[in-house]
Amino acid sequence: MSNPLDTKIISRLAEILDKTNLTELEYEDEGCRISLVRNHGAVMATTQFQPVQQVQTQAVQSVSVPSAEANDTQTGEVDYTNSPNAVKSPMVGVVYLSADPKSPNYVKVGDSVSEGDTVCLVEAMKTFNPVKAHKGGKVSKILVEAGDPVEYGEPLVIIE
Repeated sequence: MSNPLDTKIISRLAEILDKTNLTELEYEDEGCRISLVRNHGAVMATTQFQPVQQVQTQAVQSVSVPSAEANDTQTGEVDYTNSPNAVKSPMVGVVYLSADPKSPNYVKVGDSVSEGDTVCLVEAMKTFNPVKAHKGGKVSKILVEAGDPVEYGEPLVIIE
C-alpha cells in the first residue's frame, strides 16, 4: 500500500517533541503511523502504512477499565491513572489552565463543575483543544501546572 508522506506533519511533530522535551511521540491518521524518537539530541522518524481497519483494531485492544486510585508505595503519592474521577488528557501536548495568561484559570480546587465544563486546554500542533469534565462534581485536585507537557491519557484534574 502506498500513501503520500506529508513532511509538514513530521516537521510539526518534531517541533512538539522539541518544545515539550518528550523523548518519543507517535501519530496515527488514515492508516499512516509516524513514530518520532529523540536519540542523543537527534530526532529519528519512522513511518508505517497500515490498513485503517488494523489501526482501529489496535486502538480497541489498548482500552483499559478504570479502577480505584492506588498509592505509589515508593513515594506515597496517589496514582490517578486508572481513577474514574480523573479528567485525562485526550492527546500529547502542552496543558494550559486558562484561555490566556491574563484570564483566570478555568477551575480551581474546590470549584463545582458540571459535565461538559471546560477544565483546561491542551495545545498540540498550535491548536488549543478544550478538555471537558466527564462528570459533574467538585474539583479536588489539579495535577498539572500551566505549560506542563502532558501525555495521552495522563490525569490532569480530579473531580469527586
